[in-house]
Amino acid sequence: MQEISFHKILIGFAFSPNLKANVFEAIRMADFFDAHLYFLHVGSKSVSKEQNLNSLLEEAPIKLKQVSIIWQEGKPVETIIDQCKKNEIDLLLLGAMQRENMVKFYMGSIARKLTRKAPCSVLLMIKPSVIRKPSQHVVVNAFESPQTKTTINFAFYFAQALGIPKLTLVEEIDRSKVAALAYDDRSLRKVTLRKEKLKRRELSRVREILHHIPDTLKEKTQVHLQNIFGTRGYSIGHYARVVRADLLVMNAAETRKSFLEQIFPKDLEHILSELPTDVLIIQSKKNG
Repeated sequence: MQEISFHKILIGFAFSPNLKANVFEAIRMADFFDAHLYFLHVGSKSVSKEQNLNSLLEEAPIKLKQVSIIWQEGKPVETIIDQCKKNEIDLLLLGAMQRENMVKFYMGSIARKLTRKAPCSVLLMIKPSVIRKPSQHVVVNAFESPQTKTTINFAFYFAQALGIPKLTLVEEIDRSKVAALAYDDRSLRKVTLRKEKLKRRELSRVREILHHIPDTLKEKTQVHLQNIFGTRGYSIGHYARVVRADLLVMNAAETRKSFLEQIFPKDLEHILSELPTDVLIIQSKKNG
C-alpha cells in the first residue's frame, strides 16, 4: 500500500495581498508533517522580491529546518508540475478563491489544470490565515472506488497531524440506483427497502476500511459515518458546506472512459467550480 506521509511540500506563491498568509500557512503545514518545504515563484527573481520573502520567513514564529526557494520563469501550470516531479513533492499547496469568476493567478482554470495534472496530492486553501485557526471537522469521500482506501488513510493521517477532533466519512450513493417512481404504498416500500439495503452495504464496506486503518491514526478522532443520495461530487460538496466542515478530502480525478464523461462535469468538477471549504485532493500513486 502507498506510504501515508507528506515528506516534501511545495507551495507556489505570488507577491499578492495573501502572500504573508500563504507563507505562514505553508510553514505551519510543513511543521505539522516535519516536511521539507519548497517555495516556488513562477516569475523573475529580484532583490526586492527576495528581501520580501526572506523578511516573512524571519517574521514567522516557526523556523523550519528544511526550506528551499525556487525562482523559475515560465508558464505557471507547466512550471509547477515540472518542479513537483523534479523534487518528488508529496503535497502541493495552492491558494484559491471560492468562485471562478473572481479568481486570479493560481485560481480558476489554472487550479483545475493543476489538480488534474499534479503528480502529487493537492491542498486548495480558500482562506489562508496569518494566525492559525484550528480546524474542527474533516469530511471525507468514502464512495466506492479503488482510490478510496488510500484517501481515507491520508485523511486520518492529516487529521491526526493537525489535531482535528472530528472526521466524517460520507458514502455518496448514486440516486439512479433508487430512481424508481413511488406510485403507491407498495412501490414506496420497495424504494425504501432498496435504500436501506444500499445503506447497509455501504456501511459494511466503509467499516471494513476503518478496521484496517492503524489505531495510531484513529486516536483522539471522533469518527462519524454518513449516507447521502445524490450526484457524486455535488452532494458531498453541499454536505461539507451545510455542516461547515473545515476541510473536504477527495480522491483525485479518475480516468474518464466514455465521451460523455469527458464532456460533462463529474466528481471533482463540481467541487472545483465552487469550493465549499479547503479541499485536499489525494493522488494515489500507481506503484502504491
